[in-house]
Amino acid sequence: MIEHSWTDRRGFIRKAGLLSLVASTFTLLPRLALAAWNKAAFDSKTLADAYQAMGVDAPKESADVQLLASDIAENGAVVPLQAVSKIPNTTQISFLVEKNPNMLAALFDLGPDTVADVTARIKMGQTSNVIALVKADGKFYTATKEIKVTLGGCGG
Repeated sequence: MIEHSWTDRRGFIRKAGLLSLVASTFTLLPRLALAAWNKAAFDSKTLADAYQAMGVDAPKESADVQLLASDIAENGAVVPLQAVSKIPNTTQISFLVEKNPNMLAALFDLGPDTVADVTARIKMGQTSNVIALVKADGKFYTATKEIKVTLGGCGG
């Protein structure tokens, strides 16, 4: 009787097929993680609709939420933002842009041991207020900053 292993052709083909099946299964796992995204919030056209889709009721402006960004964005296609929350038990940080066609630009769910400090590069069509929205202990807090979008950084 012949024993099949990696050294003979049939054994190699069987094991390579099994290995590719296992690898393809693991490539599907990230897609399963993205299945729970809030489509209604990302598709919202107004700030009120975005807040409603996210379950936000009367967010409060807070000095414990910092929105760090340049006052002027030379290129609206790539606007770097950073939000930092000093509020205990922060579970979510989002970026919303008031004058974008879709209000919600980014949403980050944070685990219990995660530092509440996120960065993103978003797209802005025009000068607008950007809102960092923080969820902590079931309540919502904001920080707002106007960012001017210019062509060539001329400040217009």
